[in-house]
Amino acid sequence: MNKHKSIVLYILFTFTFLLSPFLLLNVAGQKKFTVVIDAGHGGKDPGAVGASSHEKDVNLAIALKLGEKITKQNPEVKVLYTRKEDVFLDLAARPKFANDNHADLFISIHTNSADNKTASGIETFTLGVARTKEHLAVAMKENSVILLEDNHEQKYQGFNPNSVESYIMFEFMQDKFMEQSINLASLVQTQSILHTKRYDRGVRQAGFLVLKNAAMPSILVEVGFLSNKEEEKYLNSTEGQDALATAIYNGFAAYKRNYDKKSSPVTASNNNSNNNTSNTRNTSNANTKDGTVFKVQIFTARDFMRYTDPRFKGLEVSHYRESGAYKYTYGETTDYEKALEYRQEARKHFKEAFIVSFDANGNRIK
Repeated sequence: MNKHKSIVLYILFTFTFLLSPFLLLNVAGQKKFTVVIDAGHGGKDPGAVGASSHEKDVNLAIALKLGEKITKQNPEVKVLYTRKEDVFLDLAARPKFANDNHADLFISIHTNSADNKTASGIETFTLGVARTKEHLAVAMKENSVILLEDNHEQKYQGFNPNSVESYIMFEFMQDKFMEQSINLASLVQTQSILHTKRYDRGVRQAGFLVLKNAAMPSILVEVGFLSNKEEEKYLNSTEGQDALATAIYNGFAAYKRNYDKKSSPVTASNNNSNNNTSNTRNTSNANTKDGTVFKVQIFTARDFMRYTDPRFKGLEVSHYRESGAYKYTYGETTDYEKALEYRQEARKHFKEAFIVSFDANGNRIK
């Protein structure tokens, strides 16, 4: 009997020993969700200059606070920084760092300035074509850092940050992460205004080189104006920096929750596996167990609208893309009865509001 036990133990040990490398590879292959936080400017590049402060220092302080909050509240997330001290980095090195580390998000933090000393507020950018001269000016200002780099003509293929003609290329760019970038930007912008009560300058698009080569959803946040004396005080205060970091974190956290919902495996209900009810949820069928999510569609637009747009009547909205249009929804639930309540509430402002359903991966069920 002991002999048989010894043989069994030997076989188990040998099997475990041979299998262990593969088990380790499997664990190592489970990549952590990674966010790269980029504190704009640094070193010999001060960025915007206020009466008593430099943009590079404000950006870094907020970036570090943001990273600390993510690490504390989301220990499953890997946080990386393009810089953690006052050093100069080539503009191209920032998105490359994110790409090399296979980041899932890239958040670049900046501080603004303007000739108009009363200009104030927060705005969040994604990569795209600037719609106004003001937005183009912001991109030109941020891109001008390449003039401090060696061989910038060759490195950026003749791109001139001060020439309008150089920005034509952004009209022809296809950004496969645009939808996710706009979603992240909208969440960050909404939370920034709700948490800080600063002036809302909206979600914008412009030709930022720092976002151009990022192979993941990417945003650039302009947290305020150093050219405005009152706002400069706020941006340099511990209270202001902490509030801004918290606001950006809240936007990130909302994005991550949605990401986790779409990424998590769904266990279909055995009771519903053969009755094909997921496409016909037009009765009060209580709580779904197949991952179906109900929302109330209230608005359709050709161009993206920020979530704080007054036309949404104060409702907390989200959106999806379909047939080239932005479609905005209110509420989110797996309970059809609750969806009916959301529809009733939405119809106080939008008489044609109707319920739409999505599968567990976020795809519209038609």
